[in-house]
Amino acid sequence: MAIRFLLAIAIVALASSLSYASDPSPLQDFCVAVNDSKAAVFVNGKICKDPKTVTADDFFFSGLNKPGNTSNPLGSKVTPVNVNQLPGLNTLGISLARIDYAPSGLNPPHTHPRATEILVVVEGTLYVGFVTSNPANPDQKNKLFTKVLYPGDVFAFPEGLIHFQFNAGKTNVVAFAGLSSQNPGVITIANAVFGSDPAISIDVLTKAFQVDANLIKYLQGQFWMDNN
Repeated sequence: MAIRFLLAIAIVALASSLSYASDPSPLQDFCVAVNDSKAAVFVNGKICKDPKTVTADDFFFSGLNKPGNTSNPLGSKVTPVNVNQLPGLNTLGISLARIDYAPSGLNPPHTHPRATEILVVVEGTLYVGFVTSNPANPDQKNKLFTKVLYPGDVFAFPEGLIHFQFNAGKTNVVAFAGLSSQNPGVITIANAVFGSDPAISIDVLTKAFQVDANLIKYLQGQFWMDNN
């Protein structure tokens, strides 16, 4: 397991470092992030810590060898390592995540508005896919690309496109993902549509989904959780 874990990290790190980051290029060696709660102003990103006070710990994170807790309705757990967990990533245009899946565990359809994702499976078998954006040609449809991944397999999800991962097997799955942003963001489709605060108008959703208002009310009444 240790060798496979290190291999996964190396693959994700190499692939992400060779990609073009979606974040702006840095103009200095590093810009270790200041905790937002201690910032005097807000910027598009994070304010830099005084370089004189930067230590090696600002570039360090420990714990990705530990399985995430998948005892939730989705049966999956994402352990992110972005600028919020590792302040040294600020302005570097890269982040990482570990994803654990119980049998039948799902990382539900979602998008990363600021990052392309590249995923490598370390343990188990994983069904993955993404859907293309609205086609310019009315004769075309939103195309679905899917693949079943095995240990050592790698799959890429283009920036901003809806994608998912599902453990269709009978054993746990472990995967690692590299993302081309210090803070890729995540929009889980069901949560955003039916769990927004305040709620989206029922008139809007009934027309959008072409279903009865009672079904929309039911869906809006559910507890929409995430797995982060």
